[in-house]
Amino acid sequence: MTRPEGAEAHHRALESLYAAAPINALFASRLEIPEPGVARIRFDVVPDHFHAAGAAHGTAYFKMLDDAAFYACNSLITDRFLLTTQFNLLLTRPLAAGPVVAEGRWVSGQRRVFVGDARLIAADGEEVARGTGTFMRSRIALAGLPGYRIG
Repeated sequence: MTRPEGAEAHHRALESLYAAAPINALFASRLEIPEPGVARIRFDVVPDHFHAAGAAHGTAYFKMLDDAAFYACNSLITDRFLLTTQFNLLLTRPLAAGPVVAEGRWVSGQRRVFVGDARLIAADGEEVARGTGTFMRSRIALAGLPGYRIG
């Protein structure tokens, strides 16, 4: 098996970084970056994520949408970790327990500020939310972060 190189190696390292983040111990999920500017995260929503009325709390929507848009944008730069500076949400339907996919994509920006959007797709194939965020290049080097491993 050959080791990934270039963009593919960066994408695999970002997937590893995502898996290593402590917050993801609370959310059963898996990141896939199939190509530059695109990220897909498969989540399992569980009752622990529910608000008092028995559906996913807004924090779960935000987590899924922000992560997908963020990683779509960070897939385009190999040196620095991006930071979310703003995020807008549109929640269109309550989300029950079960699998959900967050699909993120880069929209614009290539230097300091990036714009990405994402949508949540429930198990029945229906969109339940969407969001748009801005992400700024930080001073944090990706190579120094635990979990970001090339090769």
